[in-house]
This record gives sequence, C-alpha cells and structure tokens, in this order.
Amino acid sequence: MAFDPVTGGYWEVASDGGIFAFNAPFFGSMGGHALNKPIVGIAFDPVTGGYWEVASDGGIFAFNAPFFGSEGGQTLNKPIVGIAADPVTGGYWEVASDGGLFAFHAAFAGSMGGQTLNKPIVGMAVDPATEGYWEVASDGGIFAFNAPFAGSMGGQPLNEPIVGIGV
Repeated sequence: MAFDPVTGGYWEVASDGGIFAFNAPFFGSMGGHALNKPIVGIAFDPVTGGYWEVASDGGIFAFNAPFFGSEGGQTLNKPIVGIAADPVTGGYWEVASDGGLFAFHAAFAGSMGGQTLNKPIVGMAVDPATEGYWEVASDGGIFAFNAPFAGSMGGQPLNEPIVGIGV
C-alpha cells in the first residue's frame, strides 16, 4: 500500500500488479500483463505524484514516475521484498530478504546484505527527518541506516512474524 499525501488517499497493489486507487489518481498498473515474478510492493513518487511497483525479481514498473533502473534481469541472492521512495532525490530503493539494498537515484547509507540475519528482511521504511531508512526482519529486528534506532522486537517472543514496517 502507498499513501498519497496530496489527496489523502492511497493505492493498494495486488501480486498480479493490479492497482486499486482510493481517493488517489490511477496512472495504470501491471494488472493483466504477464509478469516474470509477482509484485511485492508499491511506493509513492513525491516528485510526480505517481508510483512504482516492484516485483520479487527486482523489476520496476513506473506509472507517472521516472524509471531510474532496477534489478530486473539480474541474478539476486534473495528476492526483493520491498521498495521505498527517496524524498530528497526522487529516486527509490529496493530491499531484498537477505538485507541487500539497491539504490536507484537514491542515497545509499548501508544495508544488511552480506550479514548473517536471524530471520529474513520483510520490508523497509524511510525516516522523513533524517532521510535515512530502516530495514525490518520477520523476527522484529530493526536495522537503522542514517535513521534513529528506538528499539525493536528482535529477540523477543512473537505470536506471529512481523510482515512490514511503516512511518
């Protein structure tokens, strides 16, 4: 899901790439198109008001938003699990389940790629104050990159896994 701060609405994205717009403009979708891998995230472009869809293979689909590149067609260690927009540059990041982060016209502040994780990364969010970002793992572990660390559920018993993070 992505929030549109202009209209106060939002978009939901389905794994087939279909977009459902609620009080937010519809610019198109990958719904009805053949995809190599399922869509796993959406991000709002603060510059154009459009959005990007990202697939688990790293493919990016831009709708009223610029395309700065993608990991689509590349060999990845683990699948992409999320996307976030860089509010400063208008670019975006893709994050993989192993913590690897791929920056496209966005500042790279580090990642958990190449590090041993207790559980896989399931998402990321951008800190609007520092313009850094967090990665979150399914065990609730938070990894902060140029963003404040205020605690996490990592190492704590959970009834069910964490599935995402938001600001």
